[in-house]
Amino acid sequence: MSAVLNQEKVHDVLGIGFGPSNLALAIALEEHNRDADDPVDAVFFERQPEFGWHRGMLIEGTTMQVSYLKDLVTMRNPASDFSFLSYLHDKGRLADFINHKTLFPTRVEYHDYLAWAAERLDDVVRYDSEVVEVHPVDEHYEVVVRHGGQLAVHKARNIVLALGLEASVPEGAELGERVWHNLDLMHRVGELTEAPRRCVVVGAGQSAAEVTDYLHRTFTDAEVCAVFGRYGYSPADDSPFANRIFDPQAVDDFYASSPEVRAKLMDYHRNTNYSVVDLELIEELYARAYQEKVRGAERLRIHNASRLVDVDTRPDGARVTVEFQPTGERSVLDADLLVYATGCRPRDPYTLLGELARHCEWDEQGSLQVERDYRVRTTGDLPGAIYLQGGTEHTHGITSSLLSNGAVRAGEIRDSLLTHRKAPTRDYALSHY
Repeated sequence: MSAVLNQEKVHDVLGIGFGPSNLALAIALEEHNRDADDPVDAVFFERQPEFGWHRGMLIEGTTMQVSYLKDLVTMRNPASDFSFLSYLHDKGRLADFINHKTLFPTRVEYHDYLAWAAERLDDVVRYDSEVVEVHPVDEHYEVVVRHGGQLAVHKARNIVLALGLEASVPEGAELGERVWHNLDLMHRVGELTEAPRRCVVVGAGQSAAEVTDYLHRTFTDAEVCAVFGRYGYSPADDSPFANRIFDPQAVDDFYASSPEVRAKLMDYHRNTNYSVVDLELIEELYARAYQEKVRGAERLRIHNASRLVDVDTRPDGARVTVEFQPTGERSVLDADLLVYATGCRPRDPYTLLGELARHCEWDEQGSLQVERDYRVRTTGDLPGAIYLQGGTEHTHGITSSLLSNGAVRAGEIRDSLLTHRKAPTRDYALSHY
């Protein structure tokens, strides 16, 4: 590793990660700077080589579960030229999309929208740049960033963590050549040198159902076995009243609630997001399985009320033992491919915070305590604020890691930064490094 380069400039804001959350923040700051007397100097670092949002799950034909109106800006600023509608207009597809009569674009199209917005902010983001350490020094933070094979120290008065999600797999599970998490599906399916004869998909949520559907449609001679603990896929509750849990006002309500009420709200409305599937996809999979029974050629096999009790990983796949829980009966499946579609979890900020962690307040469950404006509550004398985008479900509710409230949250963080910033002592300009 080459020597550390020390950058002299002190940024107002340094964002760690450049997924949809920090992209929304970058837009909010850019819109502020257009006609502001006090522009905010921001820089963002992203370890990926280019913008990407769950590329491994960009299955052709899959649609978003949130309305396009909950894009990067509209709930905060309906007149923004960074909206999904502005994207459609720029691409020459606005009339076509209107004729499509849907609130839910495909995931591929929405990813293209995000990339379109990110490209317009290319001057404030550095890709292929991994933040490895953060230190408080006098009146600013020093952030050590690995750019390729070189380390550099960047300085900032405030830090915004948007670390995203990481794969969650059952305890003891190991990923490998033919054992994947669904986040890697589209990255790795091209590695298969021959079509699998049997695939096993573990999980009961939307991603699991989509993977099951994709594998069944793609490998037309393969048996696809879906394994989950429920008796059947459960439909997502996207009814109008239940969807109010995703409203900006719901964040205020949740934050003001006692721990007991917060727990109840999460329990009541878990079926709006967790381990649930769009009813249309459930019905499609059921119809497909039924028609295969009619024809006497079953390829889609649902192992409901079941669990994996043993996985013997092999170079060409895995031998999977599945237990039907009501009776304890077990069956062994030799699979050419095993996919864990078992959810994601927020990345733990503890390691990255390093010595800063001892200045932060943590609850009894080991989660960071966060103010309403997403500032981490601190106990020590730090040079500036640390904001958290994601990982705040325990304080701000179910939208913490979802797209629904991203635009409003970005505006709240921007406004908080402006409120708490120190008096300017230098010439402000957008960062060009």
